[in-house]
Amino acid sequence: MPKVISNTSYFQGNDLKKNQDIIIDSDIISAIKESDHKETSHSIVVPGFIDLQIYGAGDRLFSAEPSIESLSIMEDDLLKKGTTGFLACMATNSQEVFNECIKVAKEHRSTARNCLGLHLEGPFLNPKRLGAHVPAFVRKASLDEIKKLIDFGDGVIKMMTIAPEIQDDEVIQYLLDQSVVVSLGHSNATFEEATAAYNKGIQTTTHLFNAMSPIHHREPGIPTAVFSHARAMASIIADGQHVDFEVVKFAQKLLKERLFLITDAVTACSTGPYQHIQEGNKFVMPDGTLSGSSLTMLEAVKNCVIHCGISLNDAIKMGTSYPAKLIGVENLTANIAAGEQANLVVLDDALNLKEVIFKGKTV
Repeated sequence: MPKVISNTSYFQGNDLKKNQDIIIDSDIISAIKESDHKETSHSIVVPGFIDLQIYGAGDRLFSAEPSIESLSIMEDDLLKKGTTGFLACMATNSQEVFNECIKVAKEHRSTARNCLGLHLEGPFLNPKRLGAHVPAFVRKASLDEIKKLIDFGDGVIKMMTIAPEIQDDEVIQYLLDQSVVVSLGHSNATFEEATAAYNKGIQTTTHLFNAMSPIHHREPGIPTAVFSHARAMASIIADGQHVDFEVVKFAQKLLKERLFLITDAVTACSTGPYQHIQEGNKFVMPDGTLSGSSLTMLEAVKNCVIHCGISLNDAIKMGTSYPAKLIGVENLTANIAAGEQANLVVLDDALNLKEVIFKGKTV
């Protein structure tokens, strides 16, 4: 029997369609029609969120406990919070840990639900902009090493963060040729170096403003290169800790559809090289260095609306269609329309979570 989300609202393009019935048959939206109920709708349906950079969820930090069980726990936890697609992220680590995480991701692939693959943030970063990354593992990539890494990944490595100013062009081009989304990050590139990297095909930027050369009136840095480029995208952590809300606000005004949300979320961990300690709505390393966030994607969207003056429609796109388009999974969550997959999140008037629907079924 078809599932019906009755008398709700949703965005069709830039228009808010009110008093609508969304009809779901199996895992597909089969029809959308005006509701017979004429009372004011108190819910809004949005696409499922896509998080392209998350380290842990459900009290599991994937790199600290690389197992199918960990990925399954992360999937369960994130689905309940409205994230219907994510890349499990790995920070700079030993080759053994990288290999184990990649091996697990490949084994999990056949039964994966909302885990779309891996985002490798490192180890090919600039030592001058490491943030919480472990310097002992950071290095320049060789083409042979990259070829072996991508071959071993067998398609599960969807995204990589690198510092392009310390990598050879042949390394960057090889990643692009293998359909890996390459993100400029943990980089000390000048404006000119960053612009050249985007011109070579690097598509996006990891956590804008964090761990990168800053804007200075005589040294414009990476953020200015992103703002000035016609195609370069950027992710941003909208928690008010990693980036002030006023800065998120002005970045969105400049970048529009080129800015998308990530959580960069971690969980408390007391083992291994990344020992995250929670302090309020952020995590720090034992030496006090800011590490990951405690955000959910819904919280990031709400922060954009409440604290940054970003319209609800734009904030939703920052957490759904923009990241989906970047990694080529628009079919999973980009639109609410007949024929689209039913990965949906139902919110109340205050943008609180009411229901998560994944592949047509309530989570």
